[in-house]
Amino acid sequence: MLYLVGDLQGCDDALERLLSLIDFSPSRARLVVLGDLVNRGPGSLAVLRRLRGFGDAATCLLGNHDLHLLAVAHGARTLHRGDTFGEVLADADRQSHLEWLRTRPLACEAAGWLCVHAGVVPQWNAHDTLALADEVSAMLRGPGLPDFLHAMYCDTPTRWAPDLHGLERWRFVVNVLTRIRFCSPEGELDLKTKEGSAAARPGFMPWFEVPGRRSAGQPVACGHWSTLGLVQRPDLLAIDTGCVWGGALTAVRVDGGRRELVQVPCAGHLQPGP
Repeated sequence: MLYLVGDLQGCDDALERLLSLIDFSPSRARLVVLGDLVNRGPGSLAVLRRLRGFGDAATCLLGNHDLHLLAVAHGARTLHRGDTFGEVLADADRQSHLEWLRTRPLACEAAGWLCVHAGVVPQWNAHDTLALADEVSAMLRGPGLPDFLHAMYCDTPTRWAPDLHGLERWRFVVNVLTRIRFCSPEGELDLKTKEGSAAARPGFMPWFEVPGRRSAGQPVACGHWSTLGLVQRPDLLAIDTGCVWGGALTAVRVDGGRRELVQVPCAGHLQPGP
């Protein structure tokens, strides 16, 4: 059994109930968690401990909140008022948690699904996406991590070019895989608009609606966009259903040619918002 799981954001209580509902066991099932494991909810440390304990049975992608935790830990950012991962930073196993987190992938393939946290630009197909994700993951695992984290928080470059290199190349890849919602047909990113799909600025559209995108026909699973809501199409699963905002935690079983939606309500730790 293979389940894709939406944004957790530190909601360990909801994760525990979801795992109980699907009768999850690492010996007979597998999870792909689509990023944003931590932050905003009250149980970031518990989420990390639980997922780490599953070993290879849980593939956990990096989301923007997970990278934010790494950036704070390396002095590249300061804690925001709403950050709730202080217990991770204060834990006796802090370094072990951070080392595990930095080695998580930015994308993967599972049962025919291209899995990312946020999305892809129109110029990338599945092969491009996985190759670029692997390139950045190799950098995150190496000595270049601190320098990158200090340069990560910038919205430029706004368009992909194959000759991008170094920090600009890696930053663009990270911005796409962990932050994209809207882009233009030419692949220009709008990283400011965070509302639902109807809020697109003129000339922009949800990344998955761009005509002729090179990933068309490739099933893609993503999270990140709680204001979009649940989207289930043959070629798209968008399953950030706003658990931390009082929505639900969503998982979808995708193995064996079947699709089974499983949701548990979340107590909600924040008021609805972007």
